[in-house]
Amino acid sequence: MPSSQVPDRRQHIVIVGAGIVGVCTAYYLTRHPAFSPKTHRITILESTRPASGASGKAGGLLALWAFPSQLVPLSFKLHEDLAEEYNGEDEWAYRRLQTVSLEGNLSKSSRVSKKKPVDLDLPEDLDWVREDVLESWSSLSGKDSTAQVHPYKFTMFMLRRAQECGAVQLVMGKATQISYASKSNTAEAVIYTPAGATGIASSGDSISSTSTASSDTQSKILRGDKIVVTVGPWTSRLLPTCPVSGLRAHSITITPSRPVSAYALFTELKLSKGKYISPEIYARKDEVYICGEGDNYVEVPETTDDVEVLKERCEELVKYAGIISKELLGGKITRRQACYLPVVDVPSTSGPLIGPTNTQNLYVASGHSCWGINNAPGTGKVMAEILLEGEAKSADVSSLDPRRYFVSGPLPGE
Repeated sequence: MPSSQVPDRRQHIVIVGAGIVGVCTAYYLTRHPAFSPKTHRITILESTRPASGASGKAGGLLALWAFPSQLVPLSFKLHEDLAEEYNGEDEWAYRRLQTVSLEGNLSKSSRVSKKKPVDLDLPEDLDWVREDVLESWSSLSGKDSTAQVHPYKFTMFMLRRAQECGAVQLVMGKATQISYASKSNTAEAVIYTPAGATGIASSGDSISSTSTASSDTQSKILRGDKIVVTVGPWTSRLLPTCPVSGLRAHSITITPSRPVSAYALFTELKLSKGKYISPEIYARKDEVYICGEGDNYVEVPETTDDVEVLKERCEELVKYAGIISKELLGGKITRRQACYLPVVDVPSTSGPLIGPTNTQNLYVASGHSCWGINNAPGTGKVMAEILLEGEAKSADVSSLDPRRYFVSGPLPGE
């Protein structure tokens, strides 16, 4: 038999989704003592581009006060370890920062009647916020418990590191269905539609990938010994009974008129009686990220390329960022964007869902809400342990077990 036709007998782990959770799962699998390129291989299946959803458009805030408490301490420490190992400060803009809450009154009556601004005694280095529009502030956390990353840069870096071992392949194609064995509740393959080769990587990123010509739209079968679903808000498209949906969030980025200090600002601004706006403002090394409140007006679209960005929502963020800061008012707007955050629709848990399903060989890591970047390393590490050792060792995630919240498997008639 020619060498090209010799079957690959290595254990095949298929990860559906090249967002930060899928990429971190691949990375920690390749770093696990039980993993070897001689005995294991990994395929990451991605429909558009790595980090094309929230993994590239989120704020990138990291905090020890995030949730869930079972996962946060591990993941926060792993972020710190990764930054030390790989020079995260330069590679993905990792840094510690302060977090404050700001309350302001932007109503017309307030602006007309306001006399001499009250001295709020803001931190001295928070000199890029206008005190005259504020009424109060408070410190939420310091650099000991809060940090940040640039999510797109972090995701792409981790993908490259995962591929270094030579056993991780990125395949471009849209997953459409999980295939189950006919006589048992066992997942055996992912059905997908191949994607074109264009747009696989951007901004100079060198990512190894495999793709089929865009003219080939026939469904293909990707068989795996273990299948991990990490597609965030698209989870229920593959697993209809999984209670994970999407919450759309708009955001903008601005290059300020001058460098600003490292702060995360949680604001509550009164616009009129009973009407408030609460943009979150994160100062990065070379830009400022501003996001608004989420909405569920539009269902999760087919792919990240189909996400509808409402111009008026972005312009609202531009407007109020400019009121809060002269440096943002005079800055350059570099992105207007939107993404979907994966939320768990179960009253008894805030998510995420991490671990095996009640279907053999099928696993889920999804529903991280706004803390996906924060909790991705911890998720990846415990998923690697579950896949290769049969149980999580680094954190007790038993309360996040997907089997507690939904029953997987083929629907009647499939």
